[in-house]
Amino acid sequence: MKPFTYERATSTAQAAARAASVPGAKFVAGGTNLLDLMKIEIETPAHLIDVNGLDLAKIEPTPDGGLRVGALVRNTDLAADARVRRDYPVLARALLAGASPQLRNRATTAGNLLQRTRCPYFYDPDQPCNKREPGSGCAALAGYRRMHAIVGTSDACIAAHPSDMAVAMRVLDAQVETIRADGTTRSLPLADLHRLPGSTPHLETTLDAGELVTAVVLPPPPGGVHVYRKVRDRASYAFALVSVALVRQADGSGRVALGGVAPKPWRSEEAERALASDPQAVVDGLLKDARTSPDNAFKLTLARRTLDAAIADARSSR
Repeated sequence: MKPFTYERATSTAQAAARAASVPGAKFVAGGTNLLDLMKIEIETPAHLIDVNGLDLAKIEPTPDGGLRVGALVRNTDLAADARVRRDYPVLARALLAGASPQLRNRATTAGNLLQRTRCPYFYDPDQPCNKREPGSGCAALAGYRRMHAIVGTSDACIAAHPSDMAVAMRVLDAQVETIRADGTTRSLPLADLHRLPGSTPHLETTLDAGELVTAVVLPPPPGGVHVYRKVRDRASYAFALVSVALVRQADGSGRVALGGVAPKPWRSEEAERALASDPQAVVDGLLKDARTSPDNAFKLTLARRTLDAAIADARSSR
């Protein structure tokens, strides 16, 4: 691990201003992803700003009946919250499907959304990776692609986003609240937080330099039956090959988001309009621009079967 300097943030505005003004600065909270990457020198921040002391660990009701989830709320606490379990069970189930109990006890809401890809070529400094070193190339394109994305990719990057929580929040139409380096705040749809790789896969989000996520806001509960179904290589501590977050209403309509198939949580409001009449048309719409290899073409079939299973779960829960 390379040397770095360290400070504890005293306010959200101070943290954002410092992160923007100190070259190579990074925020640290749970550290479940960042510290691992620092140990193998994939991440080499010159300065760490510890935000754990900020008042961002509350889950509070909003005036319209939703919930504001602080950026520092631990994954375990969010999954166990009675309001989340009652009104947003797809989120609770997605959280419990992620990582291990020990990691969930440390991992934060903002950190989960902003975690880096688990592409093995990204983690290997001996391989070219445009996320690590822009312009160096993408070893995955000529490598083993079983875990890689099949939609939303580019010729510069085919890495998949690893978060389970983000897929559930995407199906819930969550909003992300932030504070910028100049002290101004903003709210943006979660759908707009993550960038597709295009020619700049090292730019993973739409956040400005120093911009700090302060909360995620869940809108009023959507009702219906909630299902999170994850297909992975082992029962725990494994990332999704394909996951489905489903909110299904009594008339068969609803919302669908996919994980494990794209560089961000993958949803198409246009495609999901067919959910009540032709569920497979939903998957066809979501994956219509898929680019596969012999290693990961199975994800097309797996996504269809996983959605079928999620719908069957929803029907049996009514």
